[in-house]
Amino acid sequence: MRKGDFSELAMFIAVAEEGSFTRAAAKLGLSQSALSYAVRMLEERLKVRLISRTTRSLSLTDAGEKLLHSLRPAFDHIDSEIAQLTALRDKPAGTIRITTFRHAARTVLWPALVKLLPQYPDIAVEINVDEGLTDIVAGRFDAGIRVGEQVQKDMVAVRVSADIRMAVVGSPSYFANREVPQTPRDLSSHNCVSYRQSAGGGLYAWEFERDGVELEVRVNGPLVINDNEMLVNAALGGLGLVYTFETQVAQHIADGRLIRVLEDWCPPFSGYHLYYPSRRQHTPAFALLLEALRYKG
Repeated sequence: MRKGDFSELAMFIAVAEEGSFTRAAAKLGLSQSALSYAVRMLEERLKVRLISRTTRSLSLTDAGEKLLHSLRPAFDHIDSEIAQLTALRDKPAGTIRITTFRHAARTVLWPALVKLLPQYPDIAVEINVDEGLTDIVAGRFDAGIRVGEQVQKDMVAVRVSADIRMAVVGSPSYFANREVPQTPRDLSSHNCVSYRQSAGGGLYAWEFERDGVELEVRVNGPLVINDNEMLVNAALGGLGLVYTFETQVAQHIADGRLIRVLEDWCPPFSGYHLYYPSRRQHTPAFALLLEALRYKG
């Protein structure tokens, strides 16, 4: 294969992964016409159609799927080896892509980056905030941050936070004319603000445990939200009880703006972990971020 063909293969991978010539061209810094021409030349050279194009959509043919499946590991390996060359530089450099959800981004990732990035201006970090469970391999992320029990077994996991607790809270105005729930089953007589999960779209069941007894309670109420910060606002506004991270409401509880209930039913559970594929080779930049995030408590 001629040397120029490798760039055409890289262009094909970009189009296949982006699912669009327009987005791939923007990502590669090329014109759409140049990218389309390069992929067409690759198809003519291989004498097989790789991409089916219509005016509205783009999809891979069987041959295109097979080629992508073969090329991606090879190009990932090349990218990894090139990244290793940054070790020869005076300062670590490169882009690290991480996926996580909002609470972990705010409480774990952000404090570490505030300290790290000013010291290493050649390191760039791209953060993808996604409340669902992202496949970091398919999404081409370097790592993800999730609760330990959510990390897949084939991943390397490094603890980056203390254990986490949840809290059930309501405002003083909400409890003015209502009984305080004594057990999770009492929640059936309360207005509860439900959380809509991004992954699957179902309503999150509130999880409780005490003395070895585990309960999942599917609550009811007039309000459904898919954002944790809005959950807290709903509680502060007296719209109902919410189930959220203890750290998000601790100050409101201390200030008397929220009242915590069922505390003895909310034990701590496994904290956040940074996870990444076991085959991943650390770049100096990734190693620095990993050390900055590592939980030392």
